[in-house]
Formats: sequence, C-alpha cells, structure tokens
Amino acid sequence: MRDIIWLIIVLLIIGWLVGYFAFPDIGSIIHILLVIAVIAIIWRLATGRRL
Repeated sequence: MRDIIWLIIVLLIIGWLVGYFAFPDIGSIIHILLVIAVIAIIWRLATGRRL
C-alpha cells in the first residue's frame, strides 16, 4: 500500500512539472496537484512511517 502512495506522489509531481512548463494557462489546477503531493509527503513524515 505504501508503494502506491509514493507512486501517486511521484505522478502528481511529474504531472505538475509537465503541466507547469507545457500548459501555463491551467496553472491553478497544476498547483492544486502540487499542494496535494506536498501534503501527502508531510503526512507520511509526520506519522513516522518509513520512507
């Protein structure tokens, strides 16, 4: 299960990078994805689970 969460985090960050550089007009959606990815990383670190 933890591998799936990391996969989602990586996909969100990659999607943000691609969207930020390829489609700057839809920046708000891309930034929402980035915020979700960052929250997921912080949550994983705060709960003390292994990376």
